[in-house]
Amino acid sequence: MVYDAVVFDNDGVLVGRTSYDVLHEAAWDAFDALSVADPDPDHVESMVVGVTPEGVESVCSAYDLSPAEFWTARDRTAFEAQRREVRAGRKSLYDDVDVLRDIAAPLGIVSSNQQETVDFMLDHFGVSDLFGAAYGREPTLESLTRKKPNSHYIDRALGDLDAETALFVGDNESDLRAADNAGIDSAFIRRPHREEYDLSVTPTYDVQDLHDVAALCR
Repeated sequence: MVYDAVVFDNDGVLVGRTSYDVLHEAAWDAFDALSVADPDPDHVESMVVGVTPEGVESVCSAYDLSPAEFWTARDRTAFEAQRREVRAGRKSLYDDVDVLRDIAAPLGIVSSNQQETVDFMLDHFGVSDLFGAAYGREPTLESLTRKKPNSHYIDRALGDLDAETALFVGDNESDLRAADNAGIDSAFIRRPHREEYDLSVTPTYDVQDLHDVAALCR
């Protein structure tokens, strides 16, 4: 298949995933930054992954916090934690990322992580030149409604890349659903953390690594 562009999820596809424990600690740090010394552990856990605006508002009401202010702090502590992981070498590029240079089509990134995190990783690993578009979330509550499976950021990337036909490569079902919502093909990449994962949705392709993705685009 000849594609006008190939777009990738970031964590778990181009770079290793961040440990849940690291993100959990970052959520604690967000409460601490706003002088909530002893938050309910369930409230902290609910702010780690899969967060919704309604969830943020509910938790913040228990501590008389501004949801917008809290979420800005939460995104900041998550970014700082991931930056430390990258600098310590615990979060790094997968070994096969260089094969993307063999793909003739323009490349992009769409992540549900923070825009600041995506930008930092591209700069730190020296691969910014590979991608014509790179989108993460803004540090706002509204951005939570735009993350995958919403196709909002994919649509923006495809516009930047002037693409009508495209392939989106991800490691989560939300990636596949976002590609479907955008009306483009999808590839599910079976990194080690997804080797035995049973999908409830069907991707266009099921691949082992980025070499397989490059082969699809030749």
